[in-house]
Amino acid sequence: MSKPPTPPSDTALRNSLKRCVRQRGPRAVSRALDADLVRWLQGNWPFAARDEQLPPDFHFPRAGRGWRTWLFMAGRGAGKTRAGAEWIRREVIVSATQNAAQPLRIALVAPTLHDARAVMLEGASGLLALRWPVHLRPVFEPSKRQVIWPSGSRAHLFSADEPDSLRGPQFHLAWCDEIGRWKKGEQVWDMLMMALRLGDTPRVLATTTPAPTPLIRRLLADGSVWRSHARTTDNATNLGHGFIDAMLERYGGTWLGRQELDGEFIDDVPDGLFRRRLIEAARIAPRETPQLQRIVVAVDPPASATADDSCCGIVVAGRAANGHMYVLRDASVERAQPLQWARAVLAAFERHRADRIVAEVNQGGDMVEALIRQIAPDAPFSPVRATRGKAVRAEPVAALYEQGRVHHVGALPELEDQLTDFEHLLERGSSPDRADALVWAITALVASSAEPRVRVI
Repeated sequence: MSKPPTPPSDTALRNSLKRCVRQRGPRAVSRALDADLVRWLQGNWPFAARDEQLPPDFHFPRAGRGWRTWLFMAGRGAGKTRAGAEWIRREVIVSATQNAAQPLRIALVAPTLHDARAVMLEGASGLLALRWPVHLRPVFEPSKRQVIWPSGSRAHLFSADEPDSLRGPQFHLAWCDEIGRWKKGEQVWDMLMMALRLGDTPRVLATTTPAPTPLIRRLLADGSVWRSHARTTDNATNLGHGFIDAMLERYGGTWLGRQELDGEFIDDVPDGLFRRRLIEAARIAPRETPQLQRIVVAVDPPASATADDSCCGIVVAGRAANGHMYVLRDASVERAQPLQWARAVLAAFERHRADRIVAEVNQGGDMVEALIRQIAPDAPFSPVRATRGKAVRAEPVAALYEQGRVHHVGALPELEDQLTDFEHLLERGSSPDRADALVWAITALVASSAEPRVRVI
């Protein structure tokens, strides 16, 4: 007699259902299922959650059992709090049904006690807002800073401002929220790690919007840390109408937007020539651009004549009457043939009504000017030849950034990435094409002695 088939796991059911939704569409799947089942699925977290909101052992039931640290970095409103609260909910329910003799001890650590209560517990996606089985509804005891469940499990609230409060207690699990805002990050984390000593597999989940802090750098460098990532736009269906559009219009592509909305970890290089905080502080909106006396299009041609993996740096910048420089556009093109990037140079020249094209000719020699002349014989062109290293040429330009005299007009993310990683790119033998074109543009504007021509952008 054959054995009855093994029931599929939640993971298998979820993946099967998602394949059906992708193939047939959500409406067709909803019509094919019973209405009560559809409502149950919508309220069942493993089916409703996105992949990045689920713990490692859900994705890899066997290999993922031994994980210790899960770092979930995401943008604002991307569902970090819900992921943390649902993970705690799942663990409490499993403990109550499978191991009732050993209730869980849980640490909930936030930047402040107010944050722990207002977000992790009482927030719209916090622990107290979730659907709990009737026999497992939690009760919050504010005076004791703890949440208790009828099964005996307890969660204690801690402030990251008080690392010594984690001396003494011990836990099975910990949920740490917004570790990027912890003022004493590494100290608190170390105290918590020493307190995670109950059970066979003590684990910690850290949910945070990324920030360049020592603790986050440390976790990102640790190969044993399970990492997941989400953008604010991934959770658009659960956010207020118009919020996404308003945020992207104001912050899209900026350092702040990439960190707070896209959930990117963006770090300044220690002792780097160019600093993100200086770029961000001097950034202006396009409508704030003043009258410019002179505009140039600077070109750093690709070293290779082939289009594969090459980039032609093309940057448009202008100078105002007060001596401040304004980087108007990064028009760089990647994997383009010579005539293609030459046309891109001239398109930027015409669009911004520039005064001159400035191009480095070390690599291409007369070819760069020949390409420009082939398309526009009368275009004003000035060849420049590098006699010093890239880092040395960039130093005077970096000094202008430190003085607040260079302003980026709008967001120029790829150019800014190269600027802030300038030295590392050179060390790796990579060419910072966009950054080098910017250096040529600013250098040309500073050195220019041509008669000013006032124009409005």
